[in-house]
Amino acid sequence: MIGARTREDAMNRLAKETSPYLLQHRENPVDWWPWGEEALAEARRQNKPILLSVGYAACHWCHVMAHESFEDPATARVMNELFVNIKVDREERPDIDFIYMSVLQTLGEQGGWPLTMFLTPDAEPFWGGTYFPRESRFGRPAFVTVLKEIARLFAEEPDRVEHNRRAIAAALATRPETGPSFGEGTLLQLTERLARAIDPVNGGLPGAPKFPNPPLIELLWRRAARKDDLRPFLLTLERMARGGIHDHLGGGFARYAVDERWLVPHFEKMLYDNAQLLELYALAAHVSADPLYTDAADGIVAWLSREMALPGGAFAASLDADSEGEEGRFYVWTAEEIEDVLEEDAAFFAAHYDVSPSGNWEGKVILNRLAALPATAEEEQRLLVLRQRLLARRAERIAPGRDDKVLADWNGLTIAALARAALLLRRPQWLSLADRAYCFISESMCQSGQFGHSWRDGRLVFPGMASDQTAMARAALALYEATGKKAYLDDAREWTDTAESRYLTEDGILAMADGAARDVILRPKPTHDDAVPNANGMHAENLQRLAALSGEPADQIKADRFLDNLLAHAGQAPLAHATALNALDFRLSGSAIAVVGPEGDSLLATARAVPYPNRTVADLTRDGIAGHPDIARSVPPGSTAAFVCRGSACSAPVTEPDRLTDLL
Repeated sequence: MIGARTREDAMNRLAKETSPYLLQHRENPVDWWPWGEEALAEARRQNKPILLSVGYAACHWCHVMAHESFEDPATARVMNELFVNIKVDREERPDIDFIYMSVLQTLGEQGGWPLTMFLTPDAEPFWGGTYFPRESRFGRPAFVTVLKEIARLFAEEPDRVEHNRRAIAAALATRPETGPSFGEGTLLQLTERLARAIDPVNGGLPGAPKFPNPPLIELLWRRAARKDDLRPFLLTLERMARGGIHDHLGGGFARYAVDERWLVPHFEKMLYDNAQLLELYALAAHVSADPLYTDAADGIVAWLSREMALPGGAFAASLDADSEGEEGRFYVWTAEEIEDVLEEDAAFFAAHYDVSPSGNWEGKVILNRLAALPATAEEEQRLLVLRQRLLARRAERIAPGRDDKVLADWNGLTIAALARAALLLRRPQWLSLADRAYCFISESMCQSGQFGHSWRDGRLVFPGMASDQTAMARAALALYEATGKKAYLDDAREWTDTAESRYLTEDGILAMADGAARDVILRPKPTHDDAVPNANGMHAENLQRLAALSGEPADQIKADRFLDNLLAHAGQAPLAHATALNALDFRLSGSAIAVVGPEGDSLLATARAVPYPNRTVADLTRDGIAGHPDIARSVPPGSTAAFVCRGSACSAPVTEPDRLTDLL
């Protein structure tokens, strides 16, 4: 029988954790443990099943389940009596999240958060789900009913538990079949298939919900270089920028849209989405005269600087979807509120931003420009002033919570995006933002060449992830290509070597976590992209860029061997491996632009203005920089020239910027 239990009796152990998500639960009457050997040992000691709850700070339904169940003393009593309860921040331990989310999907369930898994005392899963309501509804059983039935099965029907455990373990151990080899023809077929799949009206993949999928959008850009057809690429970015997923006042993009038109966002804002979209909007602005794309990129950086930059220079992880207990409350309006702020200008603004008394979402207004009402340059300037007035009024509201932990991989994506967009949009000040974040991550989160994954309040969390190594190496390469500073290139080489020494497995691909992580039941080795580009895809790109920069045949052989092996793993679901396909496209059509000599500034500027997807820039104008020694020897001392190298062949020396532009 479950006895009475008071808050004072509970042994919640989350108060000393670094994760803002875990700290949100430190006052729960649940006997929460953080993940670790101590919690697992306690489950074995008591021979109790484990209730594993995985979520993240900006997760709306995580908050709902917390308010309904984890803050409820009666529910907590059942949890405490029957289970050892472990809480995990999926952003802090993505390896744990990946393992048990994979389990959920093998059970035929749709993935999502909160993730609720039931494990044996040895942390082996046997059943699970996502959100469970406190009371039965929507065809889902009440959470307490689930808890009692799982505990009963564990105690009274161990054979059923063991059957499930074995079936799940077998499914997790199954290696995916390798696919056919990839080349130019295969890549063309895949990009054409992707282009045909794009929603011809709204862009993006058809249906709802609609996610940005940045690696796929980049693949559309790469297709355009072959097909001279930018429409699928530009259409997707245009509709997103016009939609409600875009914060038209404060800049930046929400995680995804719940509808097929990009109108209604799931209001959380994630650093990784905005980093990847910044690169893409800079590319779009480079090829389109429509200021929509430039404005979207500028808005992302304004948001990063205003709301996400931390005192040390790095960027926070996310902003919550909720404020004052309601999803989207901070971002939505009523027509009356807009009239109160804009007065005689309200009608003009309303015509452009879909403002009406009845609203466009649950009686409220989500600002958007999906109707694409034409506006002159003067009208756009007037709208800018009105948006600034509304932004100032919005700043008086209670803001969503910010998850201020620093994640090395997400910051690496942001640093690279700032560096690349700075060149395309001629925003040199963005390089300073990138460098500040880079200095913080490399100095505060890196030990002996290996990154910890998460930092907060002076505490660095290990194990590090392969994505930390590869994203920061990618950031170092982007900064080197933008500035020519050799220290960045040296870091990229060191961190790439560390990725292989610490994460490379016998399968020839990178594992997700360091092999030193002993608190998990297996070492996951995913190759497909998730919300963040897969570490293997990023590593493939880094190796290709390093090979292009060095000009050394051995480097190219190593890069090609890794890419071939990765693409074999991509065969069953190639478009889920868009980052790997983008690395393949770089290998097939990328160029290394090497500039040699003391007067190379104008040639370097021309080279750096070329969009980043299919070029690297080797600055050989400075003393002590090694790279392409054959090229350097082919130029007389004191002369300046550029060379465009593709594969093992390089152009004749080019001495005039206009000629280099023509050649590129």
